[in-house]
Amino acid sequence: MGKFGKWIAGGLGWALFGPLGGIVGFVAGAYLEKEAEPTQKGRRATTTGGYAMTLLVLTAAVMKADGKVVKSELDYVKRYFIQAFGPDAASEALRMLRDILKQNIPLNEVCAQIEANMDYASRTQLLHFLYGIAQADGQIDKSEQKVIDEIGYRIGVSAGDIGSVRSMFVKNTNWAYDVLEVKPDASDQEVKKAYRKMAVKYHPDKVSHLGEDFQQKAKDKFQKLSEAYETIKKERNMN
Repeated sequence: MGKFGKWIAGGLGWALFGPLGGIVGFVAGAYLEKEAEPTQKGRRATTTGGYAMTLLVLTAAVMKADGKVVKSELDYVKRYFIQAFGPDAASEALRMLRDILKQNIPLNEVCAQIEANMDYASRTQLLHFLYGIAQADGQIDKSEQKVIDEIGYRIGVSAGDIGSVRSMFVKNTNWAYDVLEVKPDASDQEVKKAYRKMAVKYHPDKVSHLGEDFQQKAKDKFQKLSEAYETIKKERNMN
């Protein structure tokens, strides 16, 4: 059993129920062993397995956005998963993804389930993963960008945070300011304050409950935030 199989065997938690469960249940059925216990707030904790399968379902939705799935898309998804989780996990994930792609994905219902059960930091990290996967072929198609942003809104990520994550991959003249969620005419003190706020929001420890692999990938988002801040500092000769 590879890495993805072990994650699934560890439980899908709330992802086993509702529309997500209908999509992933037969794909992951051979691995299922237990469910996650409810958290103190009444939510079910997001397990590593549940998060992995949620990512695959949303990846499939993005890939199907233009009405067709081609081999080159599967190839770049595999490259991304190899870089993120290693070759064995990537092969296993790709097999599951192929099965998920054959199914109808009720995106509204899936996103509603994610918003109701997943913590905010993990939802924001989902967008970062999806943009990373979309960019793995060297460019992000307009249809991909549209559906990823739509997913962001539907899972309850704020417009500012959607724009922040998007700007880490789709760069324009003011991309660094967009990442920090400030205007280009913000004062130096406002820029510094915004960076400190975003550094807390995007810190990898926010998703430590998802396991070491996902937390490690969350560092990419934190590094892009730091890159944006350093870009502004250099432009302004800030200390």
